[in-house]
Amino acid sequence: MSSLLGPVKFADAAASKQLEELALHPYDLTAEGALDAQRMNSFVASGCGYKLLYGTQRVDNATMEALFALAKEREALKKMEQMQAGEIVNCIEGFLSEDRPALHTAMRDFFDAPNKGKEAQKATAQARVEVEKLRLFMERLDFEDCFTTLVVIGIGGSELGPKAHYEALLPLLKEGRKVLFLGNVDPDAAESILKEIDLKTTLVLTISKTGTTLETVTNEEVMWQKYVAAGLKPEQYFISISMPGSPLDNSNHYLERFYLWDYIGGRYSTTSMVGGVLLSFAFGFSVYWELLEGANSMDKVARNETFAANLPLLAALLGIWNRTFLHSPVVAIIPYCQALARYPAHLQQLDMESNGKQCDKTGHLVDFATGPIIFGEPGTNAQHSFYQLIHQGTTPFPVEFIGFKHPHHTASDMLLQGTTSQEKLLSNLFAQAIALAKGEKKENPNKNFPGNRPSWILLGDQLTPYSLGALLAFYEHKVAFQGFIWGINSFDQEGVQLGKVVATQVLELFSSARKPAKDRKTSSFALGEFFIKQLDTL
Repeated sequence: MSSLLGPVKFADAAASKQLEELALHPYDLTAEGALDAQRMNSFVASGCGYKLLYGTQRVDNATMEALFALAKEREALKKMEQMQAGEIVNCIEGFLSEDRPALHTAMRDFFDAPNKGKEAQKATAQARVEVEKLRLFMERLDFEDCFTTLVVIGIGGSELGPKAHYEALLPLLKEGRKVLFLGNVDPDAAESILKEIDLKTTLVLTISKTGTTLETVTNEEVMWQKYVAAGLKPEQYFISISMPGSPLDNSNHYLERFYLWDYIGGRYSTTSMVGGVLLSFAFGFSVYWELLEGANSMDKVARNETFAANLPLLAALLGIWNRTFLHSPVVAIIPYCQALARYPAHLQQLDMESNGKQCDKTGHLVDFATGPIIFGEPGTNAQHSFYQLIHQGTTPFPVEFIGFKHPHHTASDMLLQGTTSQEKLLSNLFAQAIALAKGEKKENPNKNFPGNRPSWILLGDQLTPYSLGALLAFYEHKVAFQGFIWGINSFDQEGVQLGKVVATQVLELFSSARKPAKDRKTSSFALGEFFIKQLDTL
């Protein structure tokens, strides 16, 4: 069997067979004494200032032993080491693929001893150059003090992750600075931003790895023309992030250019310049550096050979148990932290774009369930939205809670009616985990709660740049570990390509319609013409 899949295929692993048997009678969270102190204390893991509390999962010691055996059989830790060392992990054997490393961890490998892999060392050296360039550029901006606003033009991983982390750190925003994001090609999106800014004090950052992303190129041109119309020289206001040699790598076009490389996937790019430039502009370079330090610390935890102390691996295994063996199609990610309001959107892309795969790394269709559907909103708001379905819906699914002991603004956490607002928030968090697990038996079926709805709580002290970086890496490695164990490729995204190709064909129809009849090309794209004609009847 190919080394890409490990010694055995996922479905053929002895531990997989054992887990299938255990899944016939998973741990009953509703049984009397099922959630006693001994169990709850046993199912706790710590690292990077976080505790993963998973006693409210439908697992027992036998299940955990089988999951650890699965990780060992599938060589999960070895594959994590290989990824962080810079070996090729983004590939499909025997078929055309990207065929390259996934070295997002090298973008923050600046602390303690560097990773020993030659490719990782090379990538870290390249990252160091960009980080120093960024530090000097931010010093220059602070000295000149001419820009108050940054407009970030980018979509997908160039917007979701960076925006989630920007909003998470807003309490640390430098006085007089703000960042706005323009991702959607919808003209109303650009217009809403233009109403908010003064072009003379606004810096525009264009992010596209290839420099050819349709939405990004279009929105950049819209902004560029606005500067021209205002009598300003755009090249004094625009900066870029792309691969060397791309259309965005033009010294005559940009005030400054920063680089990333093909081994950095968009959804894994927040700790590269993609996140670094805007976070440094908004909060200062030191905040970005602290975020890198937190992410790097969790990178080390992901290499911990003690599985019970390896937080990302634990999370990955519990996710596999719920998805593949208990057949839960959905995962809700609920941060009880308003600063993380956009974090589920980032994790949605990270997980679903990475592990929404139907073939393994040898090109064969899998015969088991891979990545789940991810959604989420911050608590307690979510409790007044979709928790009805979580508690009493016909499809049980797991919930991943995120919470912190202290809020950003500790001074404003007032004592009201005997408890603080943060204590009220945490009371709701803990109550939901308990209620989902235990349920409540009632003769009235409308008031009956079946329970056995699994969850875990990732609990930290306070959301800081360091803990945010660790949180980012925790989920990156959770997703990667699941891909390693399932034997799928978590680092490409072919599923987004077909829509782009068809969109280009439809766009050609719009363009052709503006030409004189004699110059129009005959099209065989009847479906595209059908949809466009519907516009004429509105």
